[in-house]
Amino acid sequence: MISKPNKLSLKEKIGYALGDGAANIAWRGVATFLFVFYTDVFGLTPATAGLVLLFARFSDGISDIIMGIIGDRTNSKYGKFRPWILWTAIPLGLSLSLLFVSPELSEDGKILYAYISYMFFTLVYTANNIPYGALMSVMTGDDKERTSIGSYRMAGAFGGGMLVQGALLFLVAYFGNVNPSINVVKLSEDTFKVKVIAPKDVEHVNIKTKNGIATFIWGGDRQNEVENEPTIDKSFSMQKGNAYDFIVVGEKALSSSHISIVDQKQGYSKSMFVMSVLLSLLMLITFLTTKERIHPPEDQKSNLRKDIKDLMANKPWVVLLITGLLFSVYNSIKQGIVIIYFTHYLNNQLLSASYLVGLMLVSIAGALFTAPLSKRIGKRNLFIYALIFSGVVNALLVFCGSHNITAIFVIGILSEFTSAMFPTLFFVMLGDAADFSEWKNGRRATGLIYSAGSFATKFGGGIAGAVIGFVLAAFNYDGQNTTTINDAIPGIVMLMSWVPAIVTIIAAGLMMLYPLNQKKMEEIKIELEKRRTQINKKQ
Repeated sequence: MISKPNKLSLKEKIGYALGDGAANIAWRGVATFLFVFYTDVFGLTPATAGLVLLFARFSDGISDIIMGIIGDRTNSKYGKFRPWILWTAIPLGLSLSLLFVSPELSEDGKILYAYISYMFFTLVYTANNIPYGALMSVMTGDDKERTSIGSYRMAGAFGGGMLVQGALLFLVAYFGNVNPSINVVKLSEDTFKVKVIAPKDVEHVNIKTKNGIATFIWGGDRQNEVENEPTIDKSFSMQKGNAYDFIVVGEKALSSSHISIVDQKQGYSKSMFVMSVLLSLLMLITFLTTKERIHPPEDQKSNLRKDIKDLMANKPWVVLLITGLLFSVYNSIKQGIVIIYFTHYLNNQLLSASYLVGLMLVSIAGALFTAPLSKRIGKRNLFIYALIFSGVVNALLVFCGSHNITAIFVIGILSEFTSAMFPTLFFVMLGDAADFSEWKNGRRATGLIYSAGSFATKFGGGIAGAVIGFVLAAFNYDGQNTTTINDAIPGIVMLMSWVPAIVTIIAAGLMMLYPLNQKKMEEIKIELEKRRTQINKKQ
């Protein structure tokens, strides 16, 4: 036990933050790229991909609760929660890599592989992230110091997200380069005949111009195919030595260096392997630089029924649970549709990397501003204002045409600044809910509180994946059939703008019911410190 709040070193705060950087290489990587990988590369339908994400996240909720219970009952020389970061560092990297592998399977086999690999990932992520989240609450007993840790944590999280979202598509292009022979013949000012000869067999490649402006139609023997409408890219399989002809229209001075041909299966697989290695290393650093200091009351006996009963009667936690679910739906829809939005609406997939990096940079600023702003107006009020502002601004994207690049970037960045405050406040306030439970009931079940909160955010991601899948399916989107894209554009714009914004307004209304203001937290902190001091004197 401790008798006064601990002031943590900068080294420990940064070390803890690197853990969420690692976790977000996985989390943001999956949230941003897995859906488009499933539909455009692996070959699942949008509805199937959405159901995979929803089902696995729902089952993940059970494992979250179990992991919280296990964490509370873990006793080792490293503490209750730190050892799980050590034990899961390498398995988490492995599970992420397996998600982006494309084995040669039948349609049913692909669906089964997607379910199994995704559920394996969520189980390992749970075993890592539940203890990681709970660790923040037991590093110090000072709620203001936890807010500071939370800001560092989210800065690390957004840094990890920025890395994977900013670099992955470029890594895919690098590792997926098949280096074909490309011959370009000019037919008119902006019309060219392009012939591609494959150096090897490649099951799935994507061809387009690097500027993403020109349209392709099949030439040669395939020009009379039924589905040969002009599209900004073509996906097809290549056989070694075969020639593939296209007519490309819309760009001047086109040359072979302006054409991109990427083996996306190989590109995604190798790129995610690199990210997975980095993830595991960062997790190990977190384990080595952190320490647990807060422990349950010495006389607390293990009683799962009592823990769950206390949890369900914990009003601050109940409000946070539902709010966490809602803001996760909001953030996950925005993240999950970005690549599709930039690829098929703005016709520039690589530009999405710049957009995502911009969002991550402003997210780091938003996370760092959370602590001083919450001290000024309180965590509850800041949460409400951030929800409303982010949602309303994000809805403005519905008015942006495909040529309004600057407006899209400005709106996205403004919305993301306050959106970054959601997870920062949420996980800090879960620690407050744990303090509230100890103050009210004389018992502390930190792992259980964090596990249920984590379930809300992860299940929200599953709901978001299902929403994206069902909306795109309603507009007949087929990621491997470019002729379906134009009809799906209204659905893509909806998902990028006002559909997620509705969720934030609902969440803001719910957050008004949260009962722990700053004055109440000061009372709770003082009382808990008195209790801990008395226990120390008796020992």
